[in-house]
Amino acid sequence: MNRLRALPGWLRRVPFQPADDYVLVSALFLRLLALVYLAAFVSLWPQILGLAGSDGILPLAERLERIAAEFGGGGFWQHPSLFWFDASDTTLQFAPVAGSLFALLLFFNILPRTSLSLLFALYLSLFHAGWVFMNFQWDYLLLEGGFLAIFLPSGRRIVIWLYRWLLFRLRFLSGAAKLLSQDPSWVGFTALAAYFEVQPLPHAGAWYAHQLPEGVLQAGVGLVFFAELVVPFLMFLSRGPRFFAAWVTIGLQLLILLTSNHNFFNLLTIFLCLFLFDDQALRRALPSRLVAWLQRGGQSPRLAIPRWLLNPALGLLALALLSVSGLQIWEMFSGRRGPQPVAQAMDWFAPFRVVNKYHVFPTMKEERLEVVIEGSADGELWRSYAFKYKPGDPAQRPAFLVPHQPRLDWMLWFLPLGFHPVHALWYEAFLDRLLEGSPSVTALLGSNPFSEKPPRYLRAALYRYRFTSPAERRATGDWWTREYVAPFYPWPWIESAPPEPLDSS
Repeated sequence: MNRLRALPGWLRRVPFQPADDYVLVSALFLRLLALVYLAAFVSLWPQILGLAGSDGILPLAERLERIAAEFGGGGFWQHPSLFWFDASDTTLQFAPVAGSLFALLLFFNILPRTSLSLLFALYLSLFHAGWVFMNFQWDYLLLEGGFLAIFLPSGRRIVIWLYRWLLFRLRFLSGAAKLLSQDPSWVGFTALAAYFEVQPLPHAGAWYAHQLPEGVLQAGVGLVFFAELVVPFLMFLSRGPRFFAAWVTIGLQLLILLTSNHNFFNLLTIFLCLFLFDDQALRRALPSRLVAWLQRGGQSPRLAIPRWLLNPALGLLALALLSVSGLQIWEMFSGRRGPQPVAQAMDWFAPFRVVNKYHVFPTMKEERLEVVIEGSADGELWRSYAFKYKPGDPAQRPAFLVPHQPRLDWMLWFLPLGFHPVHALWYEAFLDRLLEGSPSVTALLGSNPFSEKPPRYLRAALYRYRFTSPAERRATGDWWTREYVAPFYPWPWIESAPPEPLDSS
């Protein structure tokens, strides 16, 4: 006993003790998480049929048949999804609606534990249904954060620490990936000179940020490295350093929101910073009515599980998550996989996305290339397809989209980066759907010039886009300038690509 008392105070607070000083923090986080889930499901609802429906770009039902044929009964573990029971268009559309309803229930603290479990299951199912269109860092983060939230009502301190570990990995690995990539723009502190112009879907704030002096942009790179490589280590210290880490992280995320469209990613990162504070800090910062609401109806009921069962279960969960995430970090820094049994265990975890690697923008493009797709009925008169949000008309103001993510617009950004079999698969399938006039796919577009009858021919070209200067914008009113680069069918560097446009016949 004397030896135990000699240990530092933070070490004596064993992880399985009640987190009584994080009740308000947990209640507020769950409400904010509910809003993130709601935004994610509402964003997916009008898109999911075009992405994975029966006449979508990559039909889910066909892919499940291929998985079942290859893996048999083990297909579920390769592709965990509720859609194994039914992958019809009706069920696909119902899933984001159901997710939105459970998000509202969670926000109002109605059946919170059930809602959290079903929200994770539904989003994981849609994650696999959307496949390549859902394979993003923010989708990983929502699944990992949502999975941990299922155990947050346990009221145990270990869950708070797991959230801090998640936030640490998200921030530190993002910075480490930039250095490990040896990208010259990050190493040379010039990344922000290009970032605002070349990011996937900039909004008008990016145009203004792009005009900042070179010295300010270089200082911004220094701030990014400080926030991602130094600040994360403060997240495990006492209140003062933790609060400092939280405010630096929140400040950087707000700056990103002012200059970038990353759907709910930055908002969720800000919400995770709540676990660096405590109830005492929140009571001082939040309006008294909000605190009263959270205390009165906001606190989720504790898990009704005996301590002799709950503590070992949480301990095993933490051990598994820490082990897998630790091995992921080792792999990232060493460039090598672990021993075969370990690698197999990590592969088993991977489809459930409860532990993930994070590496936000490890490399930076030097220029912005956009794919412009045109159709024709006769091969003479060509009309362009317009997309909802990706740069097209140079005069169109770049839109602020947060927390929405237009999945097709985002994926088109990757095409000029280089050939990849998966990108070739979805892109060519997308062109096929345009030739067929698929209603669910054309609904993803900003405008369809062939609404009455699909075109017979398609062609694509690459254009180089750059932000206008202030003088150019005053003279023309345009946000972008663009110039023709080359044909794109589908990859301009493949010499065997036929020069003729695609023919629907």
